[in-house]
Amino acid sequence: MIKSVIKTTIEKCTRWPWLVLAVSVVLAGFAGLYTVQHFAINTDISKLISPSLPWRQREIAFNKAFPQGNNIILAVVDAPTSEAASKATLSLSHALEGRKNLFRAVDPVSETPFFAHSAFLFLPVDQVAAITGRLGNAAPLIGQMARDPSLRGLSRALRFGVTGIAGEGGSLDPLAPVMDQASSTIDTVLADKPPAFSWRAVLTGQPPSTTDTRRFIVIHPVLDFAALEPGKKASDAVRRTVADLHLSRDLGATVRLTGSVPISDEEFRTIQEGAIPNAMATIVVVLIILWLALRSAKIIVAVFITVAVGLAITAALGLMMVGALNMISVAFFVLFVGIGVDFGIQFSVRYRAERHAIDDLRRALVDTAEHISTPLALAAAATAAGFLSFVPTAYRGVSELGQIAGLGMIIAFVTSVTVLPALLTIFNPAGEPEPLGYAALAPVDRFMERYRMPILIGTAVVIVLASPLLCFLRFDFNPIDLRNPNAESITTYLDVSHDPAAGANAVDHLAPSLSAARADAARLAKLPEVARAMTLDSFVPTDQPRKIALIQGAAKDLLPALDAPKAPAPTDAENVAALQSAQQALVRAAQGRDDAGAKAARRLAADLGQLAVAGPPVRAKAQAAFVTPLTTALAGLRQALQPKTVTETNLPATIRRQWITPDGRARVEVLPKGELNTNAEIRKFAGAVLKVEPRATGGPISILESGDTIIKAFFEAGLWALISIFILLWLTLRRVGDVLLTIIPLLVAAVVTLELVVAFGMQLNFANIIALPLLLGIGVAFKIYYMMSWRAGYSQVLQSPLTRAVFFSALTTATAFGSLWLSNHPGTSSMGKLLALSLVCTLAAAVLFQPVLMGPPRNPRDR
Repeated sequence: MIKSVIKTTIEKCTRWPWLVLAVSVVLAGFAGLYTVQHFAINTDISKLISPSLPWRQREIAFNKAFPQGNNIILAVVDAPTSEAASKATLSLSHALEGRKNLFRAVDPVSETPFFAHSAFLFLPVDQVAAITGRLGNAAPLIGQMARDPSLRGLSRALRFGVTGIAGEGGSLDPLAPVMDQASSTIDTVLADKPPAFSWRAVLTGQPPSTTDTRRFIVIHPVLDFAALEPGKKASDAVRRTVADLHLSRDLGATVRLTGSVPISDEEFRTIQEGAIPNAMATIVVVLIILWLALRSAKIIVAVFITVAVGLAITAALGLMMVGALNMISVAFFVLFVGIGVDFGIQFSVRYRAERHAIDDLRRALVDTAEHISTPLALAAAATAAGFLSFVPTAYRGVSELGQIAGLGMIIAFVTSVTVLPALLTIFNPAGEPEPLGYAALAPVDRFMERYRMPILIGTAVVIVLASPLLCFLRFDFNPIDLRNPNAESITTYLDVSHDPAAGANAVDHLAPSLSAARADAARLAKLPEVARAMTLDSFVPTDQPRKIALIQGAAKDLLPALDAPKAPAPTDAENVAALQSAQQALVRAAQGRDDAGAKAARRLAADLGQLAVAGPPVRAKAQAAFVTPLTTALAGLRQALQPKTVTETNLPATIRRQWITPDGRARVEVLPKGELNTNAEIRKFAGAVLKVEPRATGGPISILESGDTIIKAFFEAGLWALISIFILLWLTLRRVGDVLLTIIPLLVAAVVTLELVVAFGMQLNFANIIALPLLLGIGVAFKIYYMMSWRAGYSQVLQSPLTRAVFFSALTTATAFGSLWLSNHPGTSSMGKLLALSLVCTLAAAVLFQPVLMGPPRNPRDR
């Protein structure tokens, strides 16, 4: 029946070729117009998994309860000092807040009045006592600097402090780190390099850490969903604002962007990079291969037009079905071209063979239908089954690819038996003077017939001996590894993921109430893999009465000094005099001593002397280096000296909303102990948390669960593909033995592919795993061609036109997949790499193994 229908269809198409072409062009035109108007790509990796899964429902429920973490730009501000980081953060935040057309909200996180007033309250009591003690002792000096924030005021404060210590016979050693830091800053200024001096480091007595010099700004952009990069305008606006504020020049600050919005936008940009050159190169290579296979410009043009018509129709119908393509389904373009050309080559090579025997175009086309209809239809159905096998799975990314590509295979087949015969009729290519087989391969055919059993045994032995490699097969569960590692958003994410303050590897849990959250946090905090479990209570400092009493004690002397009237700005001559006076005081204090403090004093004295004889511009730069952070530090100190008792009820609304919903549900955030640098560490942390709290969600949980989901989807898809292909083969071949002779080479190709994956150091991941079920669909097409030829009585197939068609068909498909390999996007590249590898294996299994496995035909024909 299949043969009859296809034969009749081709006869009709060759009778009215112009009508077929006109209808095809009209359909392709409307389809292309629809595709251009509705083309969209969703680059959100979280959408690749079905939302109906329990862990995805938990994830969606949490994001709905706390939406402030969705669709954000995270600006990461790094500066040489804590003061510079604070000033840069506040400057950028204030500049962005007024642009409501681009930013819905801007949150400078730690640089808010709440944290400014509560800065000391979050420290341990002993640290608060130490800091307030130092502040109390330094009150006169702080007052001097607050009244006169200039080189004159700083020099006077230094002179008073050093003279007082020396006069009492004390050691300068405690001041050595401060003096060395001041000397290094002056040396930097004298060398005309950007200086960095931190008064907060002086206050704490500790060198600044990355946490001290880094700030975060959470930006909620206005997204333009009509654009392919919805957050591009907002991200570009942030970068322009950073440049306009001269944060790098004035403060030495850098601002990098990460978060879901920049990551998604740069993901799409990465896919675009090099796409056009790769596509053009692929087209050129495919044209060369087609020329080698078909040797006729007219036939090549006919195949190309046929593929273009099918691709346009498939793209439009695909967008109608799924709305927007995802990061995996977008690959259907390449898959369709690779496999669509396969059908075109199979039909055209068979047509050329028939045209060599019969020098009549229409009769040759009809005879082509007689011979190619059943295997081509069966190959199309099996390939579609390979794609459609993913549709029932929870892996939505490839499920949608399966829908589109599965339909595409049917469309490719239909166009190959309608549009292609019509175009060949219109173009009327010249006849074929020579046979199309490879006579030179006759010795190989004879060798394979003669040594059939040794080849089969040897193949089995090699596969079995290599099978231990399968124990080392690895799956990369981390979706970040599929991103462009050179994109700013990814490099920044990987950087801040090592910063505990960022919470990039945190796990979240949505508790029914705050009291339940407290109990859950207490249980989770006991896990050895957990560093800390946070709730809203984490923002209510402990031991507040003792800390506030210490702070208020220091504030009695410091606040009046900080609020004293400012002295008139000094002249340059007054600054010089003050520098020289401080220099002399340092020399006197260090006289007769050789300890660390004395050495630091002599070094600083020498630097002050050089600064005093330098030009006014140099002194102005030095004054800015010390006074600019001093102003920021004194403003922060003034706020920190006026704390308010923090309770759950008077926490800022913005903080409360981040940790408790309007209906009373509460958030628990669980931070891992140490860095999660490997997938194994991520899975260990996520697994430990899930054992205690099965309702947990978050990045590590998603990585763990999505990996399990995809592996399950892979096995389900493989099973569905095998079942559907077995049924198709049984319905066509009606012999269990023939079905097995078709499927066994397919399984051999699959096993060898996985063994080579390990041997080449590759890993399976979210993107390239689709190659394995597709291997079943694509590979079975080659096997079917040889099976149908064998059942028809043909032997020594390597020298036949069939091998020519299969070889060049595989070559064009591999070229199309190779274009994915060249992509700048790691996920797409890995997909192309594994698709190409699997195609080589399945070609070898079809051409070299299957004929040996089948043996002599049951009803041999004359050779």
